[in-house]
Amino acid sequence: MGNNLLQGKKGIIFGALNPDSIAWKVAERAHEEGATLTLTNTPVALRMGETKSLADKLNTIVIGADATKVEDLNNLFIESMEVLGGKIDFVLHSIGMSPNVRKERHYSDLDYNYLDKTLDVSAVSFHKVLQTAKKLDAINEWGSVVALSYVAAQRTFFGYNDMADAKSLLESIARSFGYIYGRERHVRINTISQSPTLTTAGSGVKGFDRLLDFSERMSPLGNASAEECADYTITLFSDLTKKVTMQNLFHDGGFSNMGMSLRALQQYEKGLGLDEDEHKFD
Repeated sequence: MGNNLLQGKKGIIFGALNPDSIAWKVAERAHEEGATLTLTNTPVALRMGETKSLADKLNTIVIGADATKVEDLNNLFIESMEVLGGKIDFVLHSIGMSPNVRKERHYSDLDYNYLDKTLDVSAVSFHKVLQTAKKLDAINEWGSVVALSYVAAQRTFFGYNDMADAKSLLESIARSFGYIYGRERHVRINTISQSPTLTTAGSGVKGFDRLLDFSERMSPLGNASAEECADYTITLFSDLTKKVTMQNLFHDGGFSNMGMSLRALQQYEKGLGLDEDEHKFD
């Protein structure tokens, strides 16, 4: 049951591939809260995924668009405004991909053509979305744009590879464009740094299952689920957060402020075969 937080608002959701996708959960929650929206993904992802079934459920359409191509983005915004009957109030950028990760290229031995693709898809596409929307004046005043990030933008994580560079760039774009879009049109732009979440993209990171376990043990509140991320995203789309912009907002159960937790330390001691009674910490 929704609370009508987005009643009358219109939006575009990038990246809802299947029910495991955070974007999928966000689209469902936005609909529950009274919003109308369009869904978009690349033509390849639309062939592989289940986006059409979500569109049917939400009584909307899917508009194929490669977010790295400005022409596709122009068409996406124009068609969305026609279908929805006006300017957009919110946008979710939930896009990420690294050929270097997929090909298991070590960070010290990157294929630079792959790196260009990683940065373009995972970060520069965000700038292209924002620039296209601004030129078309497609987002209403006090609209909200959110992109999904990860703490690897600030800290080094084994196996996250060049995606960490992409997330750093993504967050920088949110700040730089957030200043311009906020000053000129009161559009707010933020990133959510989400807990590791078992999605199609996330599961491609080496050692992801162990990362999930580690972050669960480190976080006082535990990992944030995809559904919980959707709830948080809805608050940023709503009018309750009209003065929040240019922020990278950690949604990770407290992980980002932790150094070492008791649960993680106890697991570490077990791995070393140490007697826990000899190594107690208050």
